[in-house]
Amino acid sequence: MKHLIDSTDLSVEEIDNILNLAQNIIDNKENYSDVCKGKKLATLFFEPSTRTRLSFEAAMMELGGNVLGFSSADSSSATKGESVGDTIRVVGCYADIIAMRHPKEGAPMFGAMVSSVPIINAGDGGHNHPTQTLTDLLTIKREKGRLDNFTIGLCGDLKFGRTVHSLIKALSRYENIKYVLISPKELKVPDYIITEVFEKNNIEYREVSTMEEVMEELDIIYMTRVQKERFFNEADYVRLKDTYILDETKLKYAKKDLSILHPLPRVNEISTKVDDDPRACYFRQALNGKYVRMALIITLLEHAGRE
Repeated sequence: MKHLIDSTDLSVEEIDNILNLAQNIIDNKENYSDVCKGKKLATLFFEPSTRTRLSFEAAMMELGGNVLGFSSADSSSATKGESVGDTIRVVGCYADIIAMRHPKEGAPMFGAMVSSVPIINAGDGGHNHPTQTLTDLLTIKREKGRLDNFTIGLCGDLKFGRTVHSLIKALSRYENIKYVLISPKELKVPDYIITEVFEKNNIEYREVSTMEEVMEELDIIYMTRVQKERFFNEADYVRLKDTYILDETKLKYAKKDLSILHPLPRVNEISTKVDDDPRACYFRQALNGKYVRMALIITLLEHAGRE
């Protein structure tokens, strides 16, 4: 495991090891304050980010390492026409590990092909977001105490939502998970997820158009925003953006131990009145992202050191 480009790059055992390490970091923070001393993380963000970029930077700093990089393509030599490959080769001369976000699907995979240091995919277009998936898995494990035997509802933009695609692929390897896909027909999960994940593995799933019809059976609901930046048509975005709003009224029908997840940023899809509900996990989820990225950085650097 030199790079992390897709959540399926990790075996179940490797995922469990990273989650266990993250939990150990949470329980024993002082033991990890210098493990990356002298190491540098480069954050190459060709697309805007708040949580992912800052959590990577916070993770490396709390491990005793240093951070360099850029937060938008406008502040990099990409504006001069430099290729992704050349950028990766050059940055690899200055850093020990790279976290890369790019609007083009497959860009981090190409970067990994030419990189001399570990590459972490921090999101590529509407394709994958594996570190968010690790964050989601750690959150589910901490909230539910398990990664199997539950019903999860995935709600909102299931077509362009890379966090949804990565999470489905990762969870598909755990036992007895039922999926409820809640979306308008225009934002249904891509066909390849249906055929290559659900049908290929004989996994139970159901597609519905409203939260109300399934809320009472869910153990977890994973809300997503409708992503304006992925739409080609402004009118379609405006028509669909407020299709699903989770509020106190809908939660009256939910289980008392429902876990509400959201990869953030939130727009209108969860009412702010839900924030004080003990079932709201999304800010705890954001904090978990820092710890799981700490665990991932340690794991990749240790592996690179053995080569």
